[in-house]
This record gives sequence, structure tokens and C-alpha cells, in this order.
Amino acid sequence: MFSDYTMAELGSIFAMQGFAGLSLFSVFVLMALGLAIIFGQMGVINMAHGEFMILGAYVTYLCSNLFSEYLPGLFSIYFFLAMICAFIASGALGMLVEWAMIRHLYKRPLDTLLATWGLSLILQQTYRSVFGAREVGVTIPDWMMGALPLTDIVEIPINGIFVMILTISITVAVYFLMYRSGWGKQVRAVTQNRVMAGAVGINTERTDRLTFGIGCGIAGVAGSAFTMIGSTGPTAGQLYIVDTFLVVVFGGASSLLGTIASAFTISQAQSSIEFFLSGSMAKVLTLLTVVGILMLRPQGLFTLKVRR
Repeated sequence: MFSDYTMAELGSIFAMQGFAGLSLFSVFVLMALGLAIIFGQMGVINMAHGEFMILGAYVTYLCSNLFSEYLPGLFSIYFFLAMICAFIASGALGMLVEWAMIRHLYKRPLDTLLATWGLSLILQQTYRSVFGAREVGVTIPDWMMGALPLTDIVEIPINGIFVMILTISITVAVYFLMYRSGWGKQVRAVTQNRVMAGAVGINTERTDRLTFGIGCGIAGVAGSAFTMIGSTGPTAGQLYIVDTFLVVVFGGASSLLGTIASAFTISQAQSSIEFFLSGSMAKVLTLLTVVGILMLRPQGLFTLKVRR
């Protein structure tokens, strides 16, 4: 597989694929952050998480068309407003879903899996009815176009740099929200002992709803980032849901550092292998490797130490 290339060519290939993998890494991290909050902190298996991401992508698409048609003078900054709208739309839908369905299924993970899988099918059909079955794409502002030359061969796309900065910013915000704020302490208290948390005055229902909404809102922002690397269709979210669960489980469901390390490892492996083999073989080899590691370390790469 490598014998047809010189060492210099292999170095350039891995560098180019590595930078290409950073965009995939950004989507994985943003998706996995939301899922880690919902699955890792709440124990809810949300199979509709990809559809919340696609809702954010469609909101970004609508904002792109709206600014292009009615506010062309502000088109260069539309993406920032689109991310905020994507977070609000996905987060609001997530809170509605938690109130209408998820709150009745806590401590029943298999039931949440089936219920949210059914929800994903409903949302896919809704998107198909509203936006059509064909995939759509957004228009990227001029300042995001082009690439910065790193060497004579390797170039870094500007929109990839922007998505990376966005990912780092949201990751830092989630860290402070979950581990350095009073609300984060409430979330962890409810997760560890719901009855005692309620006894000391924490509104557990409100905490659950906000937690689920924030997790879904982050998925919406991931949808905005997704529009930078692919087109948006009703079923596009299902292409990432398995990889996202893989990232969360492989990294450790309750570990922020594990989520980041796992997303980086899986995205870089897939991106590099895809150059030499097909995309499906890259996924198969990555999946087999992760499953093999999980057989030796079922708790994931990182795990929180708790007192028992």
C-alpha cells in the first residue's frame, strides 16, 4: 500500500489528510460533546442526535438564503448569526422532546433507544416534506474561501481553520459550564443521586430539561459546521450518529478529555486510511480497531474516578 510512494510523498499525503481530518474531527467533537452530555451525564441513548445536527444545518441554509436575498450587505457575517439560531432551534426542540417524551423514560435506556429512533424517522420525514428530498448546500462568505499555504504542497483551508477555532471555543465553554459552574454541579448531583439532589432543593426536572436542550443545541452548532464540509439532506445525520456514539464510548462517556482524544484518533485514522483504501474499508478497519481496544478496556480511554 505504501510501496508506490517515496518517504517525502508519504509525508505530504499524511500531512494533507491530517489537515483534512481536522474538519471531520471538529464535527465529531461538536456532535460528541452534545451526546456526551445527554448520554454520559443523563444515561439517555439519543438515536435522533443526528437529526438535531441536521436541523442546525438546515437553519444555517435558511439564514444563508435569507441574507443572500434580503441582506446582501451583511452576508459576510451571516454565519455567526446562523450558529446562534441553530443552537436556539435545536436546543428548543430538544427541550420540547425532553418534556414530551424523554422525561417519562429515564432509567429505561432501551426504551429511550427505541423512542428516539422513532423520533429520528419522524424528523427525517419532516425535513423531507419541508425542504425536499434533494441535498442542499450553503454559500460560504468570501472571507472563508481559499487556503493558506503551509508548504509548496500542503494547504490549509480557511474555513477549516474557522471551524477548528469554533470547536475549541465551544469545548472550553462546555468545560467551564460542566465543571466550573454552579449549574454543572447541579447536573452532576442529579446524575449521581437524583433523590438527594431534589432533597437539597435542586429542581431536577428543570435541570434535566436544560441539560438535554444544551446537548441538542450543541448538535445544532455541529450542523452549522457540517455545512462547511458537506451538503445537507434529510438523512445526512444518520451517517454520523454511529461514529459519534463510537467517539463517546471509546473516549469514556463521562470524560471531556476522552471525547476529544477519541474524536481526534478516529477522525485522523479514517481520513488517512481513506486515501489509500475506500471510505467503507476505512470505517471497517477503524471500527474493528476500536472494538478490539474496547474489549481490553471496556470503560474507554478515560474514565472518571468515583468513590464507592
